[in-house]
Amino acid sequence: MAAPKYIFVVGGVMSGIGKGVATSSIGRILKSKGFKVTAIKIDPYINIDAGTMNPTVHGEVFVLDDGYETDQDMGNYERFLSETLPSINYMTTGRVYQEIIRKERNLEYKGNNVEVVPDVPLEVLRRIDEAQKAAQSEVTIIEIGGTIGEYQNIIFLEAARMLKNKNPRDVAVVMVSYVPIPHNIGEMKTKPTQYAARSLNSVGLQADIILARAAVPIDAKRKEKIGIFCNINPDHVISAPDVDSIYDVPLNYEKDGMGDILCDVLGLDKRPSNLKDWESFVTKTKNPQKEISIAVVGKYFMSGDYVLSDVYISVIEAMKHAGAAQDVKVKLAYLDSEVYEKDPAKLEELKQYQGILVPGGFGSRGVEGIIAAIRFARENKIPYFGLCYGMQLMVVEYARNVAKIPDAHTAEIKPDARNPVIHIMEHQKEKMEKADFGGTMRLGTYPCKLRHDTIAREAYGDVEEVQERHRHRYEVNLNAVIKLTEAGLKFSGTSPDHNLMEIAELPREAHPFMLGTQFHPEFLSRPLTPHPLFVAFLKACLPAGRPL
Repeated sequence: MAAPKYIFVVGGVMSGIGKGVATSSIGRILKSKGFKVTAIKIDPYINIDAGTMNPTVHGEVFVLDDGYETDQDMGNYERFLSETLPSINYMTTGRVYQEIIRKERNLEYKGNNVEVVPDVPLEVLRRIDEAQKAAQSEVTIIEIGGTIGEYQNIIFLEAARMLKNKNPRDVAVVMVSYVPIPHNIGEMKTKPTQYAARSLNSVGLQADIILARAAVPIDAKRKEKIGIFCNINPDHVISAPDVDSIYDVPLNYEKDGMGDILCDVLGLDKRPSNLKDWESFVTKTKNPQKEISIAVVGKYFMSGDYVLSDVYISVIEAMKHAGAAQDVKVKLAYLDSEVYEKDPAKLEELKQYQGILVPGGFGSRGVEGIIAAIRFARENKIPYFGLCYGMQLMVVEYARNVAKIPDAHTAEIKPDARNPVIHIMEHQKEKMEKADFGGTMRLGTYPCKLRHDTIAREAYGDVEEVQERHRHRYEVNLNAVIKLTEAGLKFSGTSPDHNLMEIAELPREAHPFMLGTQFHPEFLSRPLTPHPLFVAFLKACLPAGRPL
């Protein structure tokens, strides 16, 4: 086997301009050429994982099969690559230092002094090597979080420099840089990118490719200018304009020959790209035959005057995947559940939507507003899909208003409730008492056994058991299951031992689609293979006679 190749993706000028999508898109292009590819995310945070990061600040926490809580970019990697990635593919500063300290305490450094350089970059490189070997990848793409020049990511840039110095023909550096067009000037300015390139040079790295992020495509004159001042071939300046969908990005890169340029830089065999299936998916997203509006009722959207949809990015993308499969354009409205607590009359606005979705969450803020929205969906026969917390609160609503269980609530919000229809999982009690919060929830992939003659079983097809990803501490209280079932709620999916209720639904004769999952199906949805429950939900939003 030829020597493995590595691509480091770094950010210049400013953060938040799409390094994760760039990394994912590069991976998709190389995979379409037949190369075996994997992707790694480096987060320059002291946090051990992303699980304790505030979602309104950092965005969604994405959970891998093996239960590791990661940055949302790992979700993009999996979606673009159609791969299942392991925890070794995600690292933080905290995780790196934790391992170094463990080794030092165990005398694995054999009494030598342990220093920031070279020991920290060497641990980073060890993890990269382990990820490459685990995937047996021909090309490993490593996204370094943050922006060039920041103190936080300097050790990761040093790791890239060391690997490039050791294997110069096997390492490429791609810089994603913002090229602004100041409103009062009206001209694309390259100077910030020039400074970013020099900052990258100052740590011993030279960009092989620059992705020019801008509102519009970059012209030949600007490419030439960036090439001269940043010391690269102008053809290696790739236009990366704003697009309607992140799924356009690989196709845009290929217009500028990204795949072949990377093959040249890394000494890889030139192979034709085959993005036909990807192009077909993108075409479906742009030319749908139908359009529906879905209300996403959540509690993490608002941050001052801004709506933070990234908090639920996997849900949003899963809806797009299902929409393309059904030839439907899905318009999502992000509704803050606290509004319904303050003014219940505003629930009437939900009648304008063809479906209501409640994603996951934690804590008490906005909960009664969510429960009110769930009741409205049930009573007005609006298709409803609840994910994790959205299922738990669906059970609470049904217990209160249909099963008539007095003081029904979730113990997460009301620990002293007489009837906690949702309570803490038994093995979680000790962790909570010890304030052992980080990475201790029920995380990762677990089996779910499906009941016959249910909406869930119909959606999944001819299978009796499925594997789904979880992230929760609370569950349906088994003491309430009989009464809830007698009142008409059906638990159509359970753990194999029947001790955990994984899917709750109402039969079709009672409601067109009212279903909740304890797991997070959005984590397994892919552009070319949408999750069956999202597809089933969208189908239910388009029954004969429903207004569009």
